[in-house]
Amino acid sequence: MSHTHPFTTTTFDLPGYRTVRSFGVVRGIIVRSRSILGTFGAGIQTIFGGNISLYTSLCERARDDAYRLMLEHAAQLGANAVIGVRYDATEIAQGVSEVLCYGTAVCVEPVSTHANVPTGSNPSRLEDLCRPNSP
Repeated sequence: MSHTHPFTTTTFDLPGYRTVRSFGVVRGIIVRSRSILGTFGAGIQTIFGGNISLYTSLCERARDDAYRLMLEHAAQLGANAVIGVRYDATEIAQGVSEVLCYGTAVCVEPVSTHANVPTGSNPSRLEDLCRPNSP
């Protein structure tokens, strides 16, 4: 993914941190369709077998967009972390797919002053990040 966030995890806790507030479920939803040219190019790739890179690229972009939207939703609520992150995908029409990324938005703080803080984060500002963002 091109966007990363130090406080997202597929587990339901962050080692070295405790959850001090839960904001509930957050989600990012994106609906994508294949273009005529992309479908044609992927059709050519299927003749030769192996990875169909045009579809792989489309799926990666959709997952990345859904993930980013989920993080934006969490930030709007005032969360500084998302736990229990999951993806789901559904074909809603032929050639049209929905990708959903969801998790539980929470506010976390270090368990101690010696907590293992992810690179790029600022532990002195964690408490500032647990407030709703202004529109």
